[in-house]
Amino acid sequence: MSLAEWVSAGKVRARITDEGALEVRCHGLTTQAKYYKTLLKEFFRKEFPPLRPGYGDYSVHIMMEYTGDAPWMDLDNLAKALLDSLTGNVFEDDHQVARLLVERRVGEREGIWLKAEALD
Repeated sequence: MSLAEWVSAGKVRARITDEGALEVRCHGLTTQAKYYKTLLKEFFRKEFPPLRPGYGDYSVHIMMEYTGDAPWMDLDNLAKALLDSLTGNVFEDDHQVARLLVERRVGEREGIWLKAEALD
């Protein structure tokens, strides 16, 4: 299996892009941001091929997509939960995140998308 192929388990799927970035999709939304931390940590532990955490600076882009009215969720709490789930998998510590973009938008399907990549 190539890491460029999606690895799926339950509501989560992830891959390493050809450029070396980690791309993750999580289907469905909840207002409990901490739910994503546990969900993704378990996914990385059980389903995804082991990643070797990097030590340089990283860029992380997080997108929350929703249908209908915007959910009642603080984006900063969502970002913290997702960054915590990447710690030890993508980077050693979330202080390595030098660029962070977190946004929400109306989409065709509710869920979370994130991309984490090392900065040159």
